[in-house]
Amino acid sequence: MRRKVFDVLVSAGGLVLLVVLVVAGSMLMWGSSYTNNQVHDQLAMQQVYFPPKAAFASAKAGGEITPSMRPYIYPYAGEQVLTGPEAEAYANHFIAVHLYDMAYHGVYAKVSAAARAASPGTPQATKLASLEQTVFQGTTLRAMLLEAYGFWLLGNIAFWASIASFVLAGVMAVLIGFGFWHARRVSTEKELLAPVVTAQAA
Repeated sequence: MRRKVFDVLVSAGGLVLLVVLVVAGSMLMWGSSYTNNQVHDQLAMQQVYFPPKAAFASAKAGGEITPSMRPYIYPYAGEQVLTGPEAEAYANHFIAVHLYDMAYHGVYAKVSAAARAASPGTPQATKLASLEQTVFQGTTLRAMLLEAYGFWLLGNIAFWASIASFVLAGVMAVLIGFGFWHARRVSTEKELLAPVVTAQAA
């Protein structure tokens, strides 16, 4: 095969790959933007707020704010939960802590089983029924917030994958340009794998 033909074919293949990378990068960027917008909008409708800064002054075990929460949620004090990291912090370091402090560590399946086993009409049954409802609500909200965090994380991965695609597309563009430049300079008669002629001894 002629070297010029080889250079043109390889460069043309690179051009196709360049288009694929640009399209993939654009789609990933769109997906990232769409996901983050959806997470923001869905969280905004829930109107969940972190406790105000004043609440952290009286942090104590068993209270609304415990010492273990402070490192994770104090930076968001008073703010509305609108982003993936905020949703994760509220779910895992606020709701989860309160659930764990409840009977049966706030595990809904255990609380529900205990409520069903309690004798109907007794104070214990009434207490467990109330606890069951509270745990269900807390567990449901926590699950929703963690789902929002999961989608935010996927959107973030898509963003960086998009950046990687665009960087690779830039590298490919340089290589393609070099390939076509070399194709213009190489002789039309030059073979890609020309046989090596060695001098025969007389």
